[in-house]
Amino acid sequence: MQEFQRHLITAALPYANGPLHIGHLTGAYLPADVYVRFLRMMDKDVVFICGSDEHGAAITMRAMKENLSPQEIIDKYHTQFKDTFSRIGISFDHYDRTSSKRHHNTSQDIFRTLYKNGKFTEIESNQYYDEKFNQFLADRYITGTCPKCGYESAYGDQCEKCGSSLNPTDLINPKSVLSNETPILKSTRHWYFPLDQHASWLSDYIVNGKVDGVEHHDPGLWKNHVIGQCKSWIDNGLQARAMTRDLDWGVDVPQEIPGSKGKKLYVWLDAPIGYISATQEWAEKNDKNWKDYWQSSDSQLIHFIGKDNIVFHCVIFPAILKAHGDYILPHVVPANQFMNLEGDKISTSRNWAVWVHEYLDELPGYEDALRYYLIKNMPEQKDSEFTWKSFQEAYNNELVNNLSNFIHRVLVLVHKFYDGNVPNFDPDVPINSVEDSDLGGFHDSECIYLFDQLHVMCDSLRNFDFRNALKIIMDISASGNLLLQKNEPWKMIKEDPDAVEVVMNLSLHYVTALSVAIQPFLPFTSDKIRKLLNLPVLKDGAELVRMLDQLAEGELLLQPGHKLSEASYIFTKIEDSVIDKQIQKLSGSKVQTAKTSNMNYPVPKSEISYDEFMKMDIRTARILHAERVPKADKLLKLELDLGYETRTVVSGIAEHYEPEKIIGQEVSLLANLAPRVIRGVESKGMILMAEDENGKLSFVSPSKNWSVGFTIK
Repeated sequence: MQEFQRHLITAALPYANGPLHIGHLTGAYLPADVYVRFLRMMDKDVVFICGSDEHGAAITMRAMKENLSPQEIIDKYHTQFKDTFSRIGISFDHYDRTSSKRHHNTSQDIFRTLYKNGKFTEIESNQYYDEKFNQFLADRYITGTCPKCGYESAYGDQCEKCGSSLNPTDLINPKSVLSNETPILKSTRHWYFPLDQHASWLSDYIVNGKVDGVEHHDPGLWKNHVIGQCKSWIDNGLQARAMTRDLDWGVDVPQEIPGSKGKKLYVWLDAPIGYISATQEWAEKNDKNWKDYWQSSDSQLIHFIGKDNIVFHCVIFPAILKAHGDYILPHVVPANQFMNLEGDKISTSRNWAVWVHEYLDELPGYEDALRYYLIKNMPEQKDSEFTWKSFQEAYNNELVNNLSNFIHRVLVLVHKFYDGNVPNFDPDVPINSVEDSDLGGFHDSECIYLFDQLHVMCDSLRNFDFRNALKIIMDISASGNLLLQKNEPWKMIKEDPDAVEVVMNLSLHYVTALSVAIQPFLPFTSDKIRKLLNLPVLKDGAELVRMLDQLAEGELLLQPGHKLSEASYIFTKIEDSVIDKQIQKLSGSKVQTAKTSNMNYPVPKSEISYDEFMKMDIRTARILHAERVPKADKLLKLELDLGYETRTVVSGIAEHYEPEKIIGQEVSLLANLAPRVIRGVESKGMILMAEDENGKLSFVSPSKNWSVGFTIK
């Protein structure tokens, strides 16, 4: 693969309708920050771009809820985002916002080019309209039952339970979020992007890393779940997607285009363009040419996102960029999966989250403690878990007992033996090495070990394996501790002072190497170690590659006679009381949510008459056979015994039940529901399920061995 001259790194634009939690941090921003800091330290030309996503229906919904204007909402969270990112050490080169004039102009320019080049299809269609509020309903203004998994609170653009991308008309039993009434279908015209016409090249791009038959990127760097989700989406048939909406908040469709009045750009068209407009703003402020980063074949584009944004960044946005014709495409999208919290899914509506700004307020000085734990448990390939007790255990056992104690011991001993000055040494004096062999000399073993370990760390970072890269850092620290334990310089000082000089000089090289290598992961800790070593904090951008060159050439990282600062601990233990307070706070928020908020429960449906209720024919049934529906991970095809007939029903319960384990299960069936074809299977009815606050489903069953086919009243 080619060697890129420039690297453009983006992190998902946080949606400005609520604060940041640990799931956001470990999903996109921490991995992006670690990677960018690594590239800078390898002396690469890199720019790190992000900004607040400030359009879309969710903004106006939040504004209505808080009785504020949309502008007040986005100003509130944009300011909070910038402060939170800065305090946790996310080192953006530029953090912008999509409400800026530049962004509106850039988005309109791209839309205008696509329109003039005939890349859109103007379609008149029936869309949902709330008669009570006299307005068309954007995707997030509609909820209903997901046709793919049966989740009853899916939105009109996406099911947040199974992750499926939807259109509002796909929903079963749709309701308006504004009035809770069933909306009507009303005619409106919009510009659609014919995504289906891009399926062939998108498949080759994602699976094989080729564009128009030419090698574009290494598909081996793409995670399996990213390729799998995109491939499934393409294989199931891409559909044309509307690129405009009937809204009063967002980027206007260019006024010169006929029919543009009252139309706004679809938020998932304008939001990724925010990466471009933010780069333009950064380039202007730094005397750079933004086109070098977005329109040059020797620039690499990498998007860091969470798995809920995969389709938009890997399918829709690349298709738009290619249709435009002037922009490079993403070379890799290292999307992470989700982080759960104390055995439950993080939920903003239920306040079940660790909010980053609150953590920083309540645990000042522990910024890197959170960074460490989130990187250590980063959901790179599968969902991961945050618990306060495991956070405390990892911090105390690894950062305190391993890293901090090692560095403190080294500095204390150097001050005790050499008055805080780096000792000179004889490289031919043998000592006990960490690899159970005598050193033939200082440079030809232990420094080569450091060099090799750091190279493995670099390779892990290049492959977006951040967890393993961090583990190598801690392994180096553990090896330093082992070096001290094997040689016991506190005992050896009187009988073999020459060997102690080697051990302590080597130990200081370990500490110096750690002060550099740890910077992408724990930047505040790097600064503390550098100050203990009486060295400048790392700022000039090529420190890691320079240190690797020094180790390769056998040069010293610290010169003999260099004066160290006084020894101190960079980490001290977190007491149980601190953690217990956070656990109590989290538990209290769950109790409070259950008591005071109906967000924990399904939205009450509108009243129906007794006669309407009596129209429902609910009957007892028994499952005779169950099997998975091909190419649908969430669906089971069920054969039900009603006594008087056998009925086929498709049900979205596959993630809760194995087919072979529910044979013979008694169920309740809504038997007179109009038939519906789901994934090519005609489903005649709906089995009734109960769902708890965690989204877990269970059967609503009659008593054991109840006769089938009889009505439930």
